[in-house]
Amino acid sequence: MKVAIVHDYLNQYGGAERVIEVMHEIFPEAPVFTSIYQPENMPDSFKKMDIRVTFMQKFPFLDRFYKKYFMLYPIAMKSLKVKDFDIIISSSSSFAKGVKKRKNAVHVCYCYTPTRFIWYYNFYIKKENFTKIISTFLLPLFIKSLKKWDLKAVEGVDKFIAISNHIKNKIKACYKRDSEVIYPPVDFEKFKINEASKERGSYFLVVSRLNAYKNIDMAINACKKLNQNLKIIGTGLYLKELKKIAGDSKKIEFLGRVSDEELCSYYSGCRALIFPGEEDFGISPLEAQASGRPVIAYAKGGALETIIDGETGIFFKEDNEDSLSESISDFINMENNFIPEVIRKHALKFDKEVFKKSLKAYIDNIINGNQIKDK
Repeated sequence: MKVAIVHDYLNQYGGAERVIEVMHEIFPEAPVFTSIYQPENMPDSFKKMDIRVTFMQKFPFLDRFYKKYFMLYPIAMKSLKVKDFDIIISSSSSFAKGVKKRKNAVHVCYCYTPTRFIWYYNFYIKKENFTKIISTFLLPLFIKSLKKWDLKAVEGVDKFIAISNHIKNKIKACYKRDSEVIYPPVDFEKFKINEASKERGSYFLVVSRLNAYKNIDMAINACKKLNQNLKIIGTGLYLKELKKIAGDSKKIEFLGRVSDEELCSYYSGCRALIFPGEEDFGISPLEAQASGRPVIAYAKGGALETIIDGETGIFFKEDNEDSLSESISDFINMENNFIPEVIRKHALKFDKEVFKKSLKAYIDNIINGNQIKDK
């Protein structure tokens, strides 16, 4: 059985791209198909993969404008040559599920979310820097067309795997399809409890792509308000805007992309990770917990499945700066109550090996003819 892996785009390194790394460990002979690939933005592990791209790879200014080409991704995905493969695993939050397989092949979609800017347009658009004419009149016309495409693309998916129960419910609501939950992998061998983990750190930490909907501006404003140190790891299109929000504060530090060793060190040395957005799952809270550090998270989405309130972290209930500030203050008053060994033990059930075993068994069942299609 020949397996192909298909991913939306490989131009930023985040949680979904870490999933691709592990999928490739399970299926090392599988090529990785994608719309665009920018190796300079990806770790060396991707250089060992057979990565195959579309005509979009030749487009100019991909770093800045890859989102502006959004109407062309459906065409690009349809152009991918996967007809020789028996099993296609699409890793998708948007376009990869639109890949075209041959009739007797099986398409399994590992779904991070129903396409966010299509199905949750108002939430997605509220912090993007579009003019009122574009966001109110022009984009909704394109979105209407893309929603039709999205529903058509779903017809080509034989089985859905959801990254969380939160997304399982969204797949059911948007696509009227059932799915099985397999949580994304965390490489716990990289993250350890050390002496820094057992001591009170001097800073709070954010580890994230710097996109508008991630609510990192709330973390910056809350830490400025409380005069707390905040280190931010990650890159993205919203960096310039976030630096404006931080202003000349000496308490806010942007670290950009860091090595795995540095990342582990920052996790171990922080007081807590701040996870301010509503996420479909969220890898960074588990990496922090694997390092024995608690998480301050917004009480929605996947965080509710990975954090135990009062034991491995605390939640803030309202999607605003005041609610986050209040929770940071509450955390400061109780941070000595969090036990690193208890935090790490909870996180271990999300280990990479659990993911590998679950996904391999799932695909083996398909190969052995034991999986009945959802459709």
